[in-house]
Amino acid sequence: MRCVIAFDVSRKSSTMAAYNEQGNCEFEGRLIHSKTGFSNLSKIIKDLSEKNNYTLEFVFEATGVYSAALERFLRENNLVYYSLNPLLAHLNTQSLRRNKTDISDAHQLAKNHFKNDYFQTYREDSYYEQMRTMSRRYDEIMKEKIQYKNRLHASLQLSFPDFDTAFINKSKLYYNLVQVFPHPNLILKRSKTVIKNRIKKCTKKNYSLKKLEERAILLIEIAKDSFPAVDETDYSCELVRDYAKKILEMEEEQDEIIQRMTEMSKDRKEYRILRSFPGIKDKLACRIIAELGDLTRFKNNKQLNAYAGIDIVRYQSGNMEYKDRINKRGNSRLRGILYFMIVSMLSAKGKQINHLVDYYYKLKKQPYNKHHKVAVVACMNKFLKVTFHLIQNDLLYDYEKASSQQ
Repeated sequence: MRCVIAFDVSRKSSTMAAYNEQGNCEFEGRLIHSKTGFSNLSKIIKDLSEKNNYTLEFVFEATGVYSAALERFLRENNLVYYSLNPLLAHLNTQSLRRNKTDISDAHQLAKNHFKNDYFQTYREDSYYEQMRTMSRRYDEIMKEKIQYKNRLHASLQLSFPDFDTAFINKSKLYYNLVQVFPHPNLILKRSKTVIKNRIKKCTKKNYSLKKLEERAILLIEIAKDSFPAVDETDYSCELVRDYAKKILEMEEEQDEIIQRMTEMSKDRKEYRILRSFPGIKDKLACRIIAELGDLTRFKNNKQLNAYAGIDIVRYQSGNMEYKDRINKRGNSRLRGILYFMIVSMLSAKGKQINHLVDYYYKLKKQPYNKHHKVAVVACMNKFLKVTFHLIQNDLLYDYEKASSQQ
């Protein structure tokens, strides 16, 4: 007979309740998230499975880092468990008269388990977990970097408002040089030769003497005409140096993360197949793998679309009918990565042949005449469909075959 143990997970403990298939409560209690607590849980599991001859299943609501310890225990002991999406858990435990307590939530999860046909949680290889963790860290750094760039811009408007005009792109040279010259007076006090040598030290690129001199002259001219709000001894100059230094450190950490992800992935099938797509380099391939995870857990590309949150939602009631839209209940990070991947492929049009780009411009023409975002999402759908097929069959991307099936 089947028996389910349901957990309502909190930060340091979980409330648990066990029910058999006949709807009888076997026990309820509290699990402390410690070695002692999990040791006690092992004894409870042993008693239920041996004395009552139950086939045990475990269910809990996925609560991020709080449920990670419980999931590790279940995974390492090869136990059948169901980690429920919070929305799914909420919908399945609703009732007309709702009492919200930890113990009632555990009982509701257990009672509803036998009424619903849940998918057993797929146990991914640790490689995917590591890749996902590194990809999420990459995102965190990106958000922090944007904040520091905004702070740098604000401080630089006080100390050297025209410094940006000397640079088309904010490369490493920009951030190194702004640490040396956060104020125009620091340029005007030095000769052209000294400035030229400083520029050379601030970049690893092998600039010609002519290029270095042109850059030095441009900085001097900008410094002469610049009118800062503060003098060179103001604390804003220190802030400029500090922010620029931190931005470079963050970029270095991001490079190290991608390098490590690439090293881990270079012998894997998914990486090799994704790199065969035109426009997908190391960073993009690694980040797609990190967010997609193990594709073998999906039965078809429709499940993959739902995971990405680009499956279509239709609403019709009586005479009222809304426009179709995407669900957006899936992995928002994956959705963002795929969106910007398609946009970057479009910007590289003409440099490489790509059936996704062809498909986009086909949708933009009559009789389709799709909006930009609609066409991009359609390309994302096409990419996931092709990727699923290629990885399932261990095939590399082929433009001719992909184009013939559009």
